[in-house]
Amino acid sequence: MLSLSNSFDKTDMEDFIKKIKNFLSFKQEKIELFSEPKIDGISASLVYENGMLTKGLSRGDGIVGEDILENLKTIAKIPKKIQSSNIPKLIEIRCEIYIGKRDFINIKDKFANPRNAAGGSLRQKNPKETSKIPLKYFAYGFGTVIPAIFKKQSEFLEKIKNWGFIINPLSKAVNGIEEIEKEHKKIESLRSSLDYDIDGLVFKVNDVSLQNRLGNTSHSPRWATAYKFSAEKAITKINEIAIQVGRTGAITPVAKVTPVTVGGVVVSNATLHNEEEIERKDIRIGDVVQIQRAGDVIPQVLSVDTSKRDKNSKKFIFPNKCLCGALTKKEISKSTKKEDAVRRCLKGYNCKFIAREKLKHIVSKEAFNIDGLGKKVIDQFWDLNFIREPSDIFKLDYKKISTLEGWGSLSVTNLKKAISKSKNVNLDKFIYSIGIRHIGQENAKIIADFFGSIDELSNLFNDKKRREILINLIELDGIGETQINSLENFFSNEKNINIVNNLMRQLNISNFSFKNSDGKFSNKKLMFTGGFQNISRSEAKAIVEQNGGKVLGTVSKKLDILVVGNSKPTKKKIDQARNLKIKIILEKEWNKILDG
Repeated sequence: MLSLSNSFDKTDMEDFIKKIKNFLSFKQEKIELFSEPKIDGISASLVYENGMLTKGLSRGDGIVGEDILENLKTIAKIPKKIQSSNIPKLIEIRCEIYIGKRDFINIKDKFANPRNAAGGSLRQKNPKETSKIPLKYFAYGFGTVIPAIFKKQSEFLEKIKNWGFIINPLSKAVNGIEEIEKEHKKIESLRSSLDYDIDGLVFKVNDVSLQNRLGNTSHSPRWATAYKFSAEKAITKINEIAIQVGRTGAITPVAKVTPVTVGGVVVSNATLHNEEEIERKDIRIGDVVQIQRAGDVIPQVLSVDTSKRDKNSKKFIFPNKCLCGALTKKEISKSTKKEDAVRRCLKGYNCKFIAREKLKHIVSKEAFNIDGLGKKVIDQFWDLNFIREPSDIFKLDYKKISTLEGWGSLSVTNLKKAISKSKNVNLDKFIYSIGIRHIGQENAKIIADFFGSIDELSNLFNDKKRREILINLIELDGIGETQINSLENFFSNEKNINIVNNLMRQLNISNFSFKNSDGKFSNKKLMFTGGFQNISRSEAKAIVEQNGGKVLGTVSKKLDILVVGNSKPTKKKIDQARNLKIKIILEKEWNKILDG
């Protein structure tokens, strides 16, 4: 269950549609979207086998969730059995669990907000306790369906409604940006009158076959986006401007404000982004400011009311040193040749503030996903000198932890189990987790596919081998000069190598295996030049990867096939391929392979 990308205005939605059309190589064709209110609740997945509800899972980290079937069964209107003759053998129905605003009034003393109440109730060990909470749901999507019996999102919702599932009545199909804007404004105007919290609309490509063609990135589906409503705003006062250090060394200013409620959440901190933002808005300590929760998530300072500023107020001078005492630097972008807006500490693990943030990254859901070892616990263990680098996580003294306030035998046991479980990690997850700048989840998969095993990756520790390897890495589609430089900087640092080595000794790192190793392009390396008539380069790349192949960015001896499109292919690449005796196929042959 992936997260959704976010859109915040008309331009974002136009970009969303443009990207879809570019991927599908649509020129004049209209894309019908389906609009659904984005419920601010807890996602769950219901699995039905031959009509019977057999599994109920929380979203978890998007890959692994908790078994919450018995708790979900306490929601009376979730069908335990689908009463219909025409149902798939297997169907996974996604839904959002929520608590109505009126129902929440009766239990508001126990929970911060309706979403927390729903989440806490679904995690109860005793379903009888969950049954006391007035949980409701809307079904909105699907996962695996065998066999598929619907062709559109709208058709899917109509079918499950007939099966007895509750769907949101405010859902509808829309065509074009004007209809999107009209629907967005209409539902936003209804927002306060609804008995459930919504923070935007989800727009999905209605045609399921197009959804399948578009597929997903590592984070989100390409065929859906959450178009958020206007951020809620509030007035407060800046009492202090603090400096925070991120895991990549980025120095971020944070406004400590007089606590104020924004969109149902009490806010006491707001980001100021960077030095340039403070100067542009002339933000000072003591200022009365307007803040908003951007996308209803991250509080930020929007503007300053200078009419209420103290006459003795002084400009905020941004420090040129990190909290560790080292001088910070604004780097020059190699692509734009301009100075970065963000100051950075370049000491890496030698800066204790960066080291602590790197630990928070490695235990996060997207990385090792160690349940029970969140940011606050990392801070606690750091202050107690229990951990200083990632490998220390796997050498914790649980006897010492059990003596701490709030750490009972059950919580210690659960932490021990979670840490032990996280020792088994895939190569791509390991590469992402060690926190190399500019190496996200997608890049980590590309790099893991290139190396295959941790032994091969370890060759980056050697100066001579690393230079040879990085030259070859540039061939990979999706890896550019920025990533290459970042890998060079990371692995040329002796402290980084020692820390990674220490961590490796504590783990069982699985070799990387591409999900679709079988297919028409199994174990083949392809490259494209020129445009295609009925398919975009992006979709062509996705098809190769889905069929077990790999796409390279440059012509080399490692290339198996050069695919030449009809529109403006590069002659130099074709000549290079011929000289290296690489197989060349034209667009017509490519289409035959796909159709075969």
